[in-house]
Amino acid sequence: MSAESSVALPPARLTQRPGFWAGIAVMALGISAAAGLSLLRANSEPLPQLGALPDFAFTRQDGQTFGSAQLRGHPFIANFIFTRCPTVCPAFTRKMAHVQQSTESHGTNLQLVSFSVDPKYDTPERLAEYGKLHGANFTRWSFLTGDYDILKDTIVQGFKVSMGREPGAAEDDLLSIFHGTHFVLVDSKGQIRGYYDSADSESTDRLLRDVKRLVREEG
Repeated sequence: MSAESSVALPPARLTQRPGFWAGIAVMALGISAAAGLSLLRANSEPLPQLGALPDFAFTRQDGQTFGSAQLRGHPFIANFIFTRCPTVCPAFTRKMAHVQQSTESHGTNLQLVSFSVDPKYDTPERLAEYGKLHGANFTRWSFLTGDYDILKDTIVQGFKVSMGREPGAAEDDLLSIFHGTHFVLVDSKGQIRGYYDSADSESTDRLLRDVKRLVREEG
């Protein structure tokens, strides 16, 4: 068929029913606005209170006593590592270093605390070396060691995070040591306000947002 004898196609239906498509656009804008309001409302509400920590006191990387007494009045982020860990701890500590960098604007008001789950090996000197290796600002980021049983009780019963060693394992069997890999956000009164999977980048981003919410809440 020649171009001259071709039948003209009808115009697209989009141009025939502008009122319909305008209605769809308005509906989409309404849904977006409602979602935005829900997110704004969620971000303005207080974070949940998930349990109070018991008082604790351990030894910091500089040999000084450090614990709930020194943290009182300061929100803090906790994690759980050991210096000779061959698996998740290096990445977990790098994530904490990222959190340190991302929260610099809060200064020393926001503290970071890494608890060793291998305290017999992790002396204050080893923790200090480990902290320096990962760029820790020791005015904000503390590394704690102490009595194994008391540490375990604080971590498992207080923070509700797993920690332990397989029964009968040799001292140098590092794969027998296990611990949780969540960050824990704690407010200035010692209340747990959130858990964040360190292996999930979205969860870590949520931690950074929740830190801002908590600081604003405690104002």
